[in-house]
Amino acid sequence: MRFATKAIHAGQEPDPETGAVVPPIYQTSTFAQEGIGKHKGYEYARTKNPTRDRLEANLAALEDGEYALCFASGLAATATLLHLLRADDHLIASDDLYGGTHRLFAQVFEPSWGLRTTFVNTSDPDAIREAWRPETHLLWIETPTNPLLKITDIAATAEIAHEHGALCVVDNTFMSPYFQRPLPLGADIVVHSTTKYLGGHSDLVGGAVVTSKQETYERLKFLQNAIGAVPGPFDCWLVLRSVKTLAVRMDAHARGAQRVAETLQTHPGVERVFYPGLSDHPGHDLARRQMTGFGGMVSFVVRGDFAATERVASSMELFTLGESLGGVESLVCHPATMTHASVPEEHRVRLGIVENLLRLSVGIEDPEDLVADLTQALDAAVPTPA
Repeated sequence: MRFATKAIHAGQEPDPETGAVVPPIYQTSTFAQEGIGKHKGYEYARTKNPTRDRLEANLAALEDGEYALCFASGLAATATLLHLLRADDHLIASDDLYGGTHRLFAQVFEPSWGLRTTFVNTSDPDAIREAWRPETHLLWIETPTNPLLKITDIAATAEIAHEHGALCVVDNTFMSPYFQRPLPLGADIVVHSTTKYLGGHSDLVGGAVVTSKQETYERLKFLQNAIGAVPGPFDCWLVLRSVKTLAVRMDAHARGAQRVAETLQTHPGVERVFYPGLSDHPGHDLARRQMTGFGGMVSFVVRGDFAATERVASSMELFTLGESLGGVESLVCHPATMTHASVPEEHRVRLGIVENLLRLSVGIEDPEDLVADLTQALDAAVPTPA
């Protein structure tokens, strides 16, 4: 089955009992047992729920994986996954990545567990090799990164991890499985915030992990139940509803983002644009090889200071100022004070997450309306250079 067909049918067969085309929500915490030790495969909803089972089957199919596990948020998925490691282990992670992930690694697991993280530019294989230690057991990459949209070679990076007997994890939230599937490229585990493109409507919070490694899955399944950070059945049902339209939504996001990026690139009020669909993006050629589209995320640097940047953001009418991404509506975010505020300032500035950087989640509105909105905001807020 091709992707759009799997999105609609994998894990979503009509209900065998009633014939309902849309599978029901099993909104229950527990299940009746026929006798001691005798049940129908379900005991308690933290451990297993039919609605969550359907979503997990669907996501595994979309990522070309064997197994999937769902969680209450993307960070819940990440935190559970880190329990594969031991105290005093070491991991290497992309230096430009979601601020909440950076915070979890550096401010939660390191002081509590001694789980040390080295943040490097994973677009550079030599930087990964130089950071490697005997106790390194996990390599964590985002590609494209959040918010600067750097591209990492998944196959090459996974090969480095496997040379050392380590796991390679890819956060695939920005691309969704529609545009990028890391497992066939060699990654061991894929992580998603299902809140974003998989959910797609800004009305749920969730996370997921996908793998084809049975031993890894069995351990994560144990941890999912033991730690208990699982989603409720209604949120699982909402993701299942949304995934049906993922293919058409992602195409629309990418069309709009390409148009927006090209417009920003020519506007005098913009210093720099970050979008892998632009031919001058440093990772453009690699992105074309390992992705089937360039996604809906665009970042850009406003020509001016923070005050000018604030004026641009507040002057937009169709782009709502807010955190998160991947919804059908367009959002604008100021990473330095929003999604990456917990990242130390010196680290942010070194990477280029500066005070005049804005990140756009381009929705599925008509691209010409979005371009007009951005143009009027920039024209009003940024003086034209002499």
